[in-house]
Amino acid sequence: MFRQKTAWETREKAFAAFTMGPLMDFWRSREEAEFTGVDDVPVRFVRFRAQGNDRLIVVCPGRIESYVKYAELAYDLFHLGFDVLILDHRGQGRSGRMLADTHRGHVVNFSDYVDDLAAFWDQEVASGSWRKRYILAHSMGGAIAELFLQRYPQACDAIALCAPMFGIIIHLPDWMVRPLLDWAESYRSIREGYAIGTGSWRALPFAINVLTHSRERYRRNLRFYADEPKLRVGGPTWHWVREGIQAGEQALAGAEKDTTPTLIVQAEEEHVVDNRMLQRFCDIRAAAGHPCEGGKPLVIQGAYHEILFEKDAMRSVALNAIVEFFDRHN
Repeated sequence: MFRQKTAWETREKAFAAFTMGPLMDFWRSREEAEFTGVDDVPVRFVRFRAQGNDRLIVVCPGRIESYVKYAELAYDLFHLGFDVLILDHRGQGRSGRMLADTHRGHVVNFSDYVDDLAAFWDQEVASGSWRKRYILAHSMGGAIAELFLQRYPQACDAIALCAPMFGIIIHLPDWMVRPLLDWAESYRSIREGYAIGTGSWRALPFAINVLTHSRERYRRNLRFYADEPKLRVGGPTWHWVREGIQAGEQALAGAEKDTTPTLIVQAEEEHVVDNRMLQRFCDIRAAAGHPCEGGKPLVIQGAYHEILFEKDAMRSVALNAIVEFFDRHN
């Protein structure tokens, strides 16, 4: 186990050898399946299981992501003795889409994500024989998982939230955003069209990305989209943005009801979610008498939004903290 964690600090030095060797062998061991979500949308997921593992981590990805992207994380967690389940949210990954233009990031109701997670949990997780169940969620997945736990308070034993989407950075004044989104709701062609400043998926050069400093992991993620174009999702619709903002507000409004042991991991150089809302979440939890781990977010110095896909030096700090947190709730 110690050797496994030490490898996290130097993996990028031989990243190609790792991904083409041990990681590819591990990926072949996966079990892929699906269930029927809200409005009969097929929702895909992947399992990594081993006889004797009595702890489970459910990974809840962010917007546009697929479980295909999370193979490395699954590898690391599995080799520490955890079973791993990863969900592809509706409208992305290998799951079904709601619009004819499959590049548009869309959802009818944000609660549909939560309903899907609840159905998945009932079918795959609650009925399992694991002694402990944890959630590891990123960005949009963090909002989904938090709303799920507010609805089902005793569902899991602990949760780690990486850059959770409790607020979205929008480069427009708030007084302008709300009226624009409300106006767009009145016209279906606009409501279901790309939000201002966004469009269909395209590969951005590494030099201008604001998601990770890891060139190796960024290039690998782009290859997934090249190899499997159906995974591609572009900008969000106007309606998704409206739903996403309201979901973050709901997560904060109900935070005091959630007593699940919670670790918040924050990217210092964040360009996607509003870090002020992460601190607000911690403050609300503390005031209610069940503070987050450490009383405040764990800030990963220098990290961009995709903490779990960052350079080794940053990723290993976050991953060690997450695993140690779960171990404390064993």
